[in-house]
Amino acid sequence: MVSIDQESISARLVRSGLRSTPQREVVYRFLLSERTHPTADELFTRVKTELPGISLATVYNCLEALVSSGLVKQVNLERGPSRYCPNLHEHAHLHDEATGQVSDVNLPAALIDQLRALLPESQRDAVIELNFHLPRHSPAQTAAGA
Repeated sequence: MVSIDQESISARLVRSGLRSTPQREVVYRFLLSERTHPTADELFTRVKTELPGISLATVYNCLEALVSSGLVKQVNLERGPSRYCPNLHEHAHLHDEATGQVSDVNLPAALIDQLRALLPESQRDAVIELNFHLPRHSPAQTAAGA
C-alpha cells in the first residue's frame, strides 16, 4: 500500500466540502493507496483491520459522500456490485472476468476528443465512461493454455 499523507487526505476532504472524520479519512486513504477499484464489501474488509468498530453501513455512507463530493468515481460494471475509483482523470476500465480485477486504462486526450465529437452538440459535456471486459475464456487465455 502506498503511503498517503494524512494531512493531505484531511485537506482534500475539507476542500471538497466534506467534514473530515476518521472513518472518511481511512476509507479515502485505502482507495487512494491501493487503486484496486474495490467494492464496498471489499473495502469494508480492508478498513476493518484499521477501524475494527466500523460498520458496513458507515463504509457505504463514506463512499456515498466521497462520490457526491467528486473525490471518487463510482464504477458500475454489468451485473456486478459498484466499484470505486479515485482516478478522476478521463480513462477507461478493463474488467478481467476471470480474476475480478479492474484496472485503469489511460486514454489519449485526442481519442477522448474524437469520442466527444461523435456526440450531438448539446451532449458534448457528457461524462464518457468506457469499460472493457476480458471474458472468462478470452482467445488470449485459450492460446496461452489457460
